[in-house]
Amino acid sequence: MLASLASFFRLVRALVTLARHDAILPAEYQSVYPASARMLGRVTRLFARRGGADNPGERLARALESLGPSYVKFGQILATRGDVVGERFARGLARLQDKMPPFGDTEARKVLAEEFGAPAGELFAELGPPVAAASIAQVHKARTADGRDVAVKILRPDVERRIARDIRTLSLGASLAERFAPASRRLEPRKFVDTVSRSLMVETDLRLEAAAASELSEAAAVAEGYRIPAVDWSRSSKRVLTTQWIDAIPLSDIERVAESDLDRPALATRLTRAFLATALDRGVFHADMHAGNLFAGEDGTVWAVDFGIMGRIGRAERRFLALILHGFLTRDYMAAARAHFAAGYVPQHHSVEDFASALRAVGEPIFGKRADEVPMSRVLLQLFEITDLFDMRLRPELVMLQKTMVQCEGVARQLDPKHDMWGAAAPVVERWMKRELGPEGRIRDLGEDLQRLHDAVRQLPRAIDDWAEVGAMLKAGELKLGGSPRIRPWALRIAWLAAAAAAGAFAAQALF
Repeated sequence: MLASLASFFRLVRALVTLARHDAILPAEYQSVYPASARMLGRVTRLFARRGGADNPGERLARALESLGPSYVKFGQILATRGDVVGERFARGLARLQDKMPPFGDTEARKVLAEEFGAPAGELFAELGPPVAAASIAQVHKARTADGRDVAVKILRPDVERRIARDIRTLSLGASLAERFAPASRRLEPRKFVDTVSRSLMVETDLRLEAAAASELSEAAAVAEGYRIPAVDWSRSSKRVLTTQWIDAIPLSDIERVAESDLDRPALATRLTRAFLATALDRGVFHADMHAGNLFAGEDGTVWAVDFGIMGRIGRAERRFLALILHGFLTRDYMAAARAHFAAGYVPQHHSVEDFASALRAVGEPIFGKRADEVPMSRVLLQLFEITDLFDMRLRPELVMLQKTMVQCEGVARQLDPKHDMWGAAAPVVERWMKRELGPEGRIRDLGEDLQRLHDAVRQLPRAIDDWAEVGAMLKAGELKLGGSPRIRPWALRIAWLAAAAAAGAFAAQALF
């Protein structure tokens, strides 16, 4: 009870904080609000501070910084979508990506000593000041005794407790939304918060991030020009992660990228294909691809860092996703619609033909268009309206994929305003479909079917014993089926023989 009450007051505090920064309904957008929102905006601005930043995005960034790391993650996503929230607004939010205030050197060295039982001087020949600070950790450049330059990531003090507190508050907010705003239930607010919460809790254990970096490094082999820094396992722990140092340009520094000799359109294409290749081919992907976590080497290689949030997608979901993307790429909207229905994304009582027509209404206006010719905010609004019309509910298992796709395209558009995500995706999707739906995929399907059959056959003797025991109990009168006719022993024997015969025939057909 006390915990719920505390979460409620923190939720109220969050709303007050946003109001004080004029970040709920910013005055700059007053003219586009409906009458009711304009009135609400005037009321909330009565609590706003005087002399705040001129940029509404910067005001929101400052509010989110004061609220905690979980809120900052939301702002990082918005910062990549200048085409949706406006370029000026996105620039104001950019500070959330890697420019947050760092914590002191004394605290950093204290964490190192606690984690490894030795002072920082014994771990590193040199430990420099923080070079980047984000919501959960900050990074120092250091040098080992053997002369290697490394990046040392150290968790912020007390960040685990703050995230746990944020999660309780967000969970309460999601529950209140589902109760008092029935329209929000389709978006599954509580499941969404649960999904994000799990990823945030994992992000506070850097041993898991080290494992994720190692796993993604193997997956990155399928993508051309995509690399992951190597992990220094001997200098990594629960609150410290040490990796190879990367001399590259952060993609959050658009000015440096523009001044370099990098091929920005090629870089945007490489980024899009790297994300899709690892997701489709290996079922694992970097799920926090904001510009602050991405770097470009002199040779155009894309480097990714910060693996606290990893996304995974099962083979069945990958197949449905590829079929949907392929349908859009080939303008076969009926095939894309059938994939939605087969995956269970659209309830069966709707018409496949009607849904295919709705997809056509989304796809045709943007097909073949450059990114700078597509008003993405309008496309997202149209997609939201379609999901509402066809009772599509948020799929928690795809939350990370959808979020990362939005982030990835946003960064690609920053690199190249004319970026064609469909064109960049086409080779990856087509290659994956040829492999999955061709002979190689069929052989893999057969192997998985045989494994399931093997598992089922191993369970068969136990099931037969259970049936025999139930039959003996019924025959002896020790077990009665209330309200149902008496089952004769001969009926049980027939049922048992039929089940055994069916299982044997299935096994023989599959194996021979």
